[in-house]
Amino acid sequence: MFFRARNPKRLSDWYRKHLGLKTTQNTALFTWQGPKEAKRKGYTVWALFPSNTDYFHNPRKQFMINYRVKNLEKVLQKLRRERVKIARKLEKSQYGKFAWISDPEGNWLELWEPPKKYAAPDDETPME
Repeated sequence: MFFRARNPKRLSDWYRKHLGLKTTQNTALFTWQGPKEAKRKGYTVWALFPSNTDYFHNPRKQFMINYRVKNLEKVLQKLRRERVKIARKLEKSQYGKFAWISDPEGNWLELWEPPKKYAAPDDETPME
């Protein structure tokens, strides 16, 4: 879950103080384990962005949801056939592959294919 904040640092500090989120650079990771692969740890990312960010592709939207996918290229091929609006940019980094699509109401969604080996930062919060 990504959302805009007028002052990301101050809001991050508020969430840390009042809700116990362990934030690093205005981002918190929540760890979880799936029922099928109890040994494998997964992450839910919560991140604050400056209110003037263009990362969300639509300045009127407050939130952007990130969806984890297994094979980004295959998902994008299917979405192109279905005429879904897809941002031209595809990003590859140490954190994996990223692409952005829009739903019919103009909400941009981030699609993320994690790298085969994902080393999350040390500051994480176990989910119950």
